Amino acid sequence: MATTVEYIEFVCGEIRGNYDIRYKKMFGEYLVYVNEKPILLVCDNCVYIKMLKEVESFMDGADTGIPYKGSKEHYVLDMENKELVDTVVEILERVTPVPKKRAKK
Repeated sequence: MATTVEYIEFVCGEIRGNYDIRYKKMFGEYLVYVNEKPILLVCDNCVYIKMLKEVESFMDGADTGIPYKGSKEHYVLDMENKELVDTVVEILERVTPVPKKRAKK
């Protein structure tokens, strides 16, 4: 089951703060960018974040999962927990670098 447009728009709408938010469809699923930084991976109507030490204490006891075949394990972010979403997005936005532009062939 692929992520629905309604769900990805719900996820983006739940991110509070003064951020530039956009999403991009990739391989049938979505990547949510916050200030041009890839922060949230949304697969099968489920939100995943990388297992980084900076969010480890906030995600203690959270579900984990593999967003797609061949990927590493990620935390599952509970989008209903607005306080957690705010905290995790703020931390990930701060520690995630803007991807470097690839040269066109």
